[in-house]
Amino acid sequence: MARWRSAQHLDPSELERGIDRATLRRAWAFARPYRGLLALQLAGLAGTAVLGILPPLVLKALVDRAVAHRLSTGGVNLLVAAAVAIALAMTALGLLNRWLGSRIGEGLIYDLRVALFRHVQRMPVAFFTYTQTGSLLSRLSNDVLGAQQAVGTLSTVTSDLFTLATTLTAMLLLSWKVTVLALLVVPGFVILDRRMAKRLATLSRQRMSSNADMSSTMAERLNVAGALLVKLFGRPRSEAEEFSQRAAAVRETGIRLAVQSRLYYGSLALVGAVGTAAVYWIGGRGLINGSLQVGTLTALAAYVSRLYSPLTDLASARVDLLTALVSFERVFEVLDAVPAVDDLPGATPLAAPVEGRLDVEDVWFRYPSPATVSIESLEGEGTREHRDEPSEPILRGVSFSAEPGTMVALVGPSGAGKTTLSSLIPRLYDVTSGAVRIDGRDVRDLTLESVTGAVGVVSQDPHLFHDTVGANLRYARPEATGEEIVAACRAARIHDVIAALPDGYDTVVGERGYRLSGGEKQRLSIARLLLKAPAIVVLDEATSHLDSENEALIQQALGVALAGRTAVVIAHRLSTIAAADQILVLDGGRIVERGRHSDLLRAGGLYSELFETQFRAAAG
Repeated sequence: MARWRSAQHLDPSELERGIDRATLRRAWAFARPYRGLLALQLAGLAGTAVLGILPPLVLKALVDRAVAHRLSTGGVNLLVAAAVAIALAMTALGLLNRWLGSRIGEGLIYDLRVALFRHVQRMPVAFFTYTQTGSLLSRLSNDVLGAQQAVGTLSTVTSDLFTLATTLTAMLLLSWKVTVLALLVVPGFVILDRRMAKRLATLSRQRMSSNADMSSTMAERLNVAGALLVKLFGRPRSEAEEFSQRAAAVRETGIRLAVQSRLYYGSLALVGAVGTAAVYWIGGRGLINGSLQVGTLTALAAYVSRLYSPLTDLASARVDLLTALVSFERVFEVLDAVPAVDDLPGATPLAAPVEGRLDVEDVWFRYPSPATVSIESLEGEGTREHRDEPSEPILRGVSFSAEPGTMVALVGPSGAGKTTLSSLIPRLYDVTSGAVRIDGRDVRDLTLESVTGAVGVVSQDPHLFHDTVGANLRYARPEATGEEIVAACRAARIHDVIAALPDGYDTVVGERGYRLSGGEKQRLSIARLLLKAPAIVVLDEATSHLDSENEALIQQALGVALAGRTAVVIAHRLSTIAAADQILVLDGGRIVERGRHSDLLRAGGLYSELFETQFRAAAG
């Protein structure tokens, strides 16, 4: 049944198509580093096939000579010793072939998986905003394993061809009539395989789809956020009923697939049994008329069992190879996606030390179309019909400058473009027109590594990995010493909280840091930023989860930590607004006001209205 599980990625219509030679050549490029091992495995398979025809010949000699009373005790011992030696040699070759196949297959999985992960890491943020995480993980797991099947398929086909060639040669030498009769049932294998392939592939796809639905339900409901939502809305019973329906679909498709598979293998066994019976029929007649000896008939019967198994495998080899190539195509689809934000030819790093001057010059920005940054097959259901259309302009001719060591505050109503503008500084996106410059250089002319090294970001909802506190902090600077980590945490006013945890800095924070409160996560992310010590800091409402007392402590810490660094702050807190050297008021993607806090209040414009409705309420 494993053969038909491998067809689960194929539509029935795909079973009729030809093998894409371009994909096959590209797949071979990944296997090329293992060509030495492949050659060795080829020799091992040939040796196994040759050794496989010897046991029936030994049995033939034993039976014929024993019946004719022409075999001494020493002769029996010799033939038995030969049989044991052949068995030992076949076992050794089998182990060697198994090791070679595993080494090649697992190596191919490793190479593909690392290449995929490395390439996906280079993709821009826009790629992940459109992509379903589960679909992407499937490429890294299921499709990579499917690609490995190509090696197994080719090994199986090669082994079957060797076995078929050696077995037919031996049978023809013993009796060409029996051999021809045994081959008369071969069309039956092919017809059964072709007729049932589509049906089994369809059932396999249905089972895969049902499994995917069930897995998606489990993934969404069994994480912390999903479980919390179910509890808050009192839906455990309805969720259990829905899961029961999805699990029932998996059960029903599994039963149908099992029955159809049993029918297929039973039919093949029946065809094989008919062929074997025909061999015994003509062989028995040969014994009666003296044209065959008992040992010859015994050897032919053994060869028949070796003949039908590779014929069955070869009949379905095309399906197996098509399945593997579909997996390769899905992997190559991701590898072929060009990162929309990447180092340009000739990009150079920022000159050290980075001063932190920031210039935004007449920036217009539209979010890119899905077609330019994503892969349609990874976007799941509900994909936009007009995938080649970018968004409406989010930023419209924005310009400002920030001197090193100064703080720029971005304020404005929701949807004004504040977060979008801040995301252009670390080059999460490229501007549609205009330029963002650091120390006078366009960020597009710089290496991404140097830009991200110069810019540090603390978002409104900071992400923590399911790892220890110390590991999450060292993500900013892996070589940081324990003393430096403690110093950063003291500056962020989080050290005492960490010290009180059961395992201190070795405490695991849980998925997305759910074992910590919102304010604790925020302060931990600020400590991570301080540990990185960038020249430019972007704070996207970084103090939004803190109470007034903690906020005052953090503001003091940031006041020291940001000295000499450029800060771009999106904030709804009065303390941040009042401390800014420059306030930019955005509305509809444009800067409609700019200046200091007191000046903007006296102007009586949008900032004054926002202050009255938001900032004064927050202060109160």
